[in-house]
Amino acid sequence: MFDVYLSGKRDLLVVRKGLPIPTRTSGRWRKSKKKVVKVSDEIRSAVERQGYYRRKLSDAKLGVS
Repeated sequence: MFDVYLSGKRDLLVVRKGLPIPTRTSGRWRKSKKKVVKVSDEIRSAVERQGYYRRKLSDAKLGVS
């Protein structure tokens, strides 16, 4: 399972459940109330490699044709 945090700057942070927010990430984070059981392979490998996954939500290109 994973914990998901959101910032006021529209950033997304994913960490393994129960681990603290990494000190390398600055800003104020609020925990999402939704439980996340499954994530994409990209996010899973980033969490295993560096302990967290972070991206700007505005970078996601949703439905652009």
